[in-house]
Amino acid sequence: MLRAKHLVVGLALCWAQASSAFDPFTVRDIRVEGLQRTEPGTIFGYLPVKVGETMTEERAAQAIRALYATGFFADVRIEVDGNVLIVTVQERPAIAQIDINGAREFSVDQLRGALRGIGLADGRIFDKSQLERAEQEIKRQYINRGRYNSQIQTTVTPLERNRVGISFVITEGDVAKIRQINIVGNKVFSERELLRQMVQRTPGLLTWYSKQDQYSRERLSADLETIRSFYQNRGYLEFTIESTQVQITPDRRDIFITINVSEGQRYTVSDVRFAGELLLPEAELRRLLRVRVGETFSRERLTESTKAMNDRLGDEGYAFANVNAVPELDKEKRTAAFTFFVDPGRRVYVRRVNVSGNTRTRDEVVRREMRQFEGGWYNAEAITRSRRRIDRLGFFSEVNVETPPVPTANDQVDVNVSVVERSTGNLLFGAGFSSGDGIILQGSVSQNNIFGSGNALGVQLNNGRINRTASVSFTNPYFTLDGVSLGFDIYRREFDPGAIDLGNYTTRTTGAGVRLGIPVTEDVTVNFGLTAEETAINTFADSPPRYINFVNTFGDTNRAIFGTVGFAIDRRDSRIYTTSGSFQRAFAEVTFPGSDLQYYRLNYLGQYFYPLTRDVTLQFTGDIGYGQGFDDKPLPFYRNYFVGGVNSLRGYATGAVGPRDVDGTSLGGSHKVVGSVEALVPFPGLRNDRSVRLSAFVDGGFADNSFSSQFLRYSAGIAVFWVSPFGPLKLSVAQPLNDEPGDRLQRFQFTFGTTF
Repeated sequence: MLRAKHLVVGLALCWAQASSAFDPFTVRDIRVEGLQRTEPGTIFGYLPVKVGETMTEERAAQAIRALYATGFFADVRIEVDGNVLIVTVQERPAIAQIDINGAREFSVDQLRGALRGIGLADGRIFDKSQLERAEQEIKRQYINRGRYNSQIQTTVTPLERNRVGISFVITEGDVAKIRQINIVGNKVFSERELLRQMVQRTPGLLTWYSKQDQYSRERLSADLETIRSFYQNRGYLEFTIESTQVQITPDRRDIFITINVSEGQRYTVSDVRFAGELLLPEAELRRLLRVRVGETFSRERLTESTKAMNDRLGDEGYAFANVNAVPELDKEKRTAAFTFFVDPGRRVYVRRVNVSGNTRTRDEVVRREMRQFEGGWYNAEAITRSRRRIDRLGFFSEVNVETPPVPTANDQVDVNVSVVERSTGNLLFGAGFSSGDGIILQGSVSQNNIFGSGNALGVQLNNGRINRTASVSFTNPYFTLDGVSLGFDIYRREFDPGAIDLGNYTTRTTGAGVRLGIPVTEDVTVNFGLTAEETAINTFADSPPRYINFVNTFGDTNRAIFGTVGFAIDRRDSRIYTTSGSFQRAFAEVTFPGSDLQYYRLNYLGQYFYPLTRDVTLQFTGDIGYGQGFDDKPLPFYRNYFVGGVNSLRGYATGAVGPRDVDGTSLGGSHKVVGSVEALVPFPGLRNDRSVRLSAFVDGGFADNSFSSQFLRYSAGIAVFWVSPFGPLKLSVAQPLNDEPGDRLQRFQFTFGTTF
């Protein structure tokens, strides 16, 4: 009788010994049966015995446990036929394809990524237990978008070669809206004022875009913290949120939120003391305080005080300094005394500066903006300046700096700079519209970070009705290691003002120039330039007489070599969403001896930003120009200043404000003054969206041959600036306030650009 012992071990017995015993034997051969996709080598790799070795019951149990643990098999059997070991398996089916139908809120790729995160993807082994998890994950994604009544139907279809197809049919349902938010217990501040502090809100004009009327637990937690800060910044030190109820209607369409608050009493600051290890003089610490004795308590000012002290200690190398303010309350007098406990910790230095996230931009472009150096003492102010300088490059949408301690040393930290790159190429399209001028178009293409080098290359091609321009410019901001920049410009410009009734003549200017920028401080740069150009003038029989006389006197072609010198001071907190700081630029342009015409021009541009409240910023802008010729010769009329247009005096057509010839042609002037006052606020309904901003403005200005107010014009209006997914959009609607007969108006103006 053939010696045959049959061992069958199911999943329930995979951790126990075989149900049938057999005597140990030497394995002469191993056969694997039941495989369809898995390679036999996979089985052999998990078996604890090889041909020529002794097979035992213990090794059989180990083999079964190991093969089940792979997850590849639904059943595993081990049989013994003589001295031959037979391994019989039943493979789990593989996922051939996953179909997702009915998804509109999410892309199919987004949902596939979520399923992949739980192990459900094409080509993977199918596990029925994952289906329920998959449905829950998709449901969770829809609940996060406010679709509480979404339905997920799953179908598994067997296919040939032991495969399955999985189909998800999604019924998204309607978005559940926040229909009402009630705040209970408030007496000092109205419910309306408190609701204004919240991001989540009931449906409004723009909530279809902002999605702020869709409930989110995380956003509600943030809103509750905002309300808490609102009260505590106004003295209500003991303010608490007692409870929050969120209710959804049975049809899962409407959500009602109730917030119960306890305001407490309003406290004033009675005393401020210091304790702990005071490495800095107490007088210096007091200068850093934002809280004042006798004033109403403010959580924001208290936080600013501790931060200022921590930063000041950080400037001395104490990266882990800790300043805590402990209050002592007198509830009868409603006063609070604060003791600032100072713990400077250990002084540390920077071991290494690490840069990450710059997939296109070279490391050196980021590192050369660093003001914190490796091997030096930690300096919080230098790190702050480093982050600001990197952000000002304009190459990154996010710049984050962290200073984790070095695990192996208690007196060292690393500075980790992580960035998120943004598109630095710009394709600009500009347009204006008026009933008289129609549409005026212009465009340019530029790359501010070419090949990730930090260098800027720009090409402008303009085929508008007034200007036709072809120019190339290049700037290397770090021509030297000290940050001296070098750039050049080559251009050809054709100007046809007759297209907008500024006079029937044309000019064609061809030129080239070189620029040099020398940094004086972190915020101040001095600039020098040298340019050579030739301007050809064409006049016609109906050209303004003064232009014809100019050509008859000085010729129709003029060559000039001129130099420029100027400075720029940039102290804005952000280039895109500025809330405080200033920007100033001034330059002088003077022709050198040997030029056909000798003249000079002086220009100054200043922008000042003052935060009135958390949301409102007041911006003042002034732009002044002055030019004259030498030796009793005039400033060439084609170098005159013109005022009016979307970037000058809104509400008036380009170049329309200033002196006019007898035929009504705008002549411009050797002097110009333009100013504006603008209130910048978040767009209604999009308070926390830094990509869009609304402003109300008043513009004023003129161009003339003297600083008289004869041609002074005003306008007022509103403007919107939106950094949209397609590029920056600026739109303004202005109403002229003191226009005169003959003024050309342009009430609606906009510019639109896209990035790449």
